[in-house]
Amino acid sequence: MRQKVALFLTLAATSFVTVAQSESSEQIEMKGSNGASLTGSVMASFDQPWAMTFLPDGHSLVTEKTGKLWLLDKNQQKRFSVENVPDVTPRGQGGLGDVIIHPEFESNNTIYISYIERDPQNDEFSGAVIERATLSISDSNASLSEREIIWRQAPKMTGNGHYSHRMAFSPDGYLFITSGDRQKFTPAQNMAMNLGKVLRLNEDGSAPEDNPFFGNGSVADQIWTLGHRNPLGIDFDEKGNLWTHEMGPKHGDELNIIERGRNYGYPMVSQGDHYSGVKIPNHEDYPVFKEPELAWVPAISPAGFIIYKGDKFSDWTGNGFIGGLSSKALVRVTFNKNDEDSWQAEEAERYEWGKRVREVEQDGMGNIYVLEDKEGGRLIKLQRNK
Repeated sequence: MRQKVALFLTLAATSFVTVAQSESSEQIEMKGSNGASLTGSVMASFDQPWAMTFLPDGHSLVTEKTGKLWLLDKNQQKRFSVENVPDVTPRGQGGLGDVIIHPEFESNNTIYISYIERDPQNDEFSGAVIERATLSISDSNASLSEREIIWRQAPKMTGNGHYSHRMAFSPDGYLFITSGDRQKFTPAQNMAMNLGKVLRLNEDGSAPEDNPFFGNGSVADQIWTLGHRNPLGIDFDEKGNLWTHEMGPKHGDELNIIERGRNYGYPMVSQGDHYSGVKIPNHEDYPVFKEPELAWVPAISPAGFIIYKGDKFSDWTGNGFIGGLSSKALVRVTFNKNDEDSWQAEEAERYEWGKRVREVEQDGMGNIYVLEDKEGGRLIKLQRNK
């Protein structure tokens, strides 16, 4: 009997290895709009993956909107489902969201994770929150401890869209958060709400005293910029400039450089129109509002964003990479300044393979990865074709 059990376990383990190896060896061809092409190697697959971040040692973390946080090994294969992760009830666009590491992760093992919290008094109301936690990894498991909520969207709203809740640390150690308008439009201009804003916090969630609206109330204290719709991508370039992209209404997706204290105009202005067909004035009609550096009509539905800082693909250094949902593409963008010192951001190429792209990430060796959207979404490592 013991021999049969041992044989079964051996076969099961062999089968698991075979499946993992065959999945990671699957190759995908990605056609570029300018004639170039990429080859993608499938590393793993997930249930509605949403975000990814790399640890300094080459491991990575991947969130699933449905509620799991995965630790991947250095070969980007699933190692553990992390324990003691916040409970979520996925609805609409909300569930488990972004994950990033503290700038001093190697010494403090601190991560930040965003997710959707339901109102305990009325389940129809919800909002994004961000937790700070300690990640512990052993030979047998991975888990979170010392969990602490350091930020909440305020107020909670009905509906299950436009949470945004993307995060990035600035080179000088501040935590920046994108907070969507929750599909309610006017909160983006309301300084008593932190919806439709880009926020700047200290690492513990407190508001820095040099924020542009500090001293005007606990919510206004957090605000860095206002007038945003649904910013689902945020990153700093190598010179410390902050960039975000956001989904427009019906078309008019935007790529913005984020400047302290500026108003980006939504819902007063947009490069797109309401889904009802009602026209929205363009940014050019009201120059008091900061206009985007690049806008897409028709929409690309941007999600996930990096500005490439590696040297493995040296001619891409400084380029932006944006996941496209409705466009089913990885969109590459170039950034330059003209003779008047104004930004010129241009779409350089799209790479397509018929899948919605939810996330883009870069590891410490300069490799680029994408996560496909929805059930069965695959983690894919990119390689340029010669």
